[in-house]
Amino acid sequence: MSTLPKVAWIGLGIMGSPMSENLVKAGYDVTGHTLERDKLDRLAAAGGTAAASVAEAVRDADVIVTMVPASPQVEAVAYGPDGILENARRGALLIDMSSITPQTSVDLAAAAKDKGIRVLDAPVSGGEAGAIEAVLSIMVGGDQADFDEAKPLFEALGKTIVRCGPHGSGQTVKAANQLIVAVNIQACAEAVVFLEKSGVDLAAALDVLGGGLAGSTVLARKKDNFLNRDFRPGFRIDLHHKDMGTVTDAARTVGAVLPVGAVVAQLVAGLRAQGDGGLDHSALLRAVERLSGAQV
Repeated sequence: MSTLPKVAWIGLGIMGSPMSENLVKAGYDVTGHTLERDKLDRLAAAGGTAAASVAEAVRDADVIVTMVPASPQVEAVAYGPDGILENARRGALLIDMSSITPQTSVDLAAAAKDKGIRVLDAPVSGGEAGAIEAVLSIMVGGDQADFDEAKPLFEALGKTIVRCGPHGSGQTVKAANQLIVAVNIQACAEAVVFLEKSGVDLAAALDVLGGGLAGSTVLARKKDNFLNRDFRPGFRIDLHHKDMGTVTDAARTVGAVLPVGAVVAQLVAGLRAQGDGGLDHSALLRAVERLSGAQV
């Protein structure tokens, strides 16, 4: 019998499904809950257990992981009579790996403490590919002892695992991550349009740019998206729009001015308003193409 903690996993979307499956591969007993039946069937096929409700999933868990889209969904699964805090056992560790506002994480940790439940905020970066390959970057906020306890679990999901400070710190760092990623994608998209309109071999150009100072993980991960105009979602524009709102609000709270970030946030919002919210965030290329006179 495994000595690893029993895990409840709430949220089996683009990121949550491969992440939970990686825990199963690592030997964890994983019970999952999500709203989509096919995602529950997928977890069961991978060796996990499907639960019909949040309450059922968390009842016997040592560790509870949430991976849902935004703050409202975290609050929906955490609070209320059918939520995590009312049904998890005292002493359980709740790890929220969603990307939400720092204040939501701080409030959740305070509410959970009253129930004897410990909390870490642990958002991730690396997208769907990073989740599948278990090479995510995991930025964590919370107590050092809880981080140390969770480290083996994190190591089954990612490669760069860092405690960034107290509750909410992981979310603050994630907001900064999303700012950098959005600005980087926008710069790459503008470069692609510029290169194509100049008649340059785009594939060759992106190869050489990737090997120089302009190279980045964003360019490496999204190069094929740009070349093939493949915008199937790894990380949807809708979610990046939410994240840009998070970083904008958080920056306003602490008095940080983000001029380039504000422009890119509006470009993301504009792409979403044009009906592209369900596409991958590399679809920022479509916005640049429209501005440059292309019909897309």
